[in-house]
Amino acid sequence: MFQLLWPLALAIFSNVIYQICAKSVPGGMNPFASLTITYVVGAIASVILYFVLVKDIHIVREWGKTNWAPVVLGIVIVGLEVGNIYAYKAGWQISLSQIVQSSILAVILIFVGYLLYHEACKRQ
Repeated sequence: MFQLLWPLALAIFSNVIYQICAKSVPGGMNPFASLTITYVVGAIASVILYFVLVKDIHIVREWGKTNWAPVVLGIVIVGLEVGNIYAYKAGWQISLSQIVQSSILAVILIFVGYLLYHEACKRQ
């Protein structure tokens, strides 16, 4: 059960801190400049965690296994973060913005799951 729940708990906790940070980006700071700091720190943290948790010195070999997904994910994350920062700069409340986004996202992902991954709601 723990194996099932800890990733969700980490994602929820991280998302709460993420939203607080996105809303706290200084009003006069360009969001893209802010994200350059964010991604440098994120890259450093990822490399450190790789070597601490994986204990494998062959990170370049791992990079060689990549496909299109990490590259597109990097681009999409920029859109996600800039969208949130600009939403807060435009005056969205932290709670309302996330409710609207999450509600629309949930509906869209139902169709994505069905059409791309052939997922269906199954009765047990």
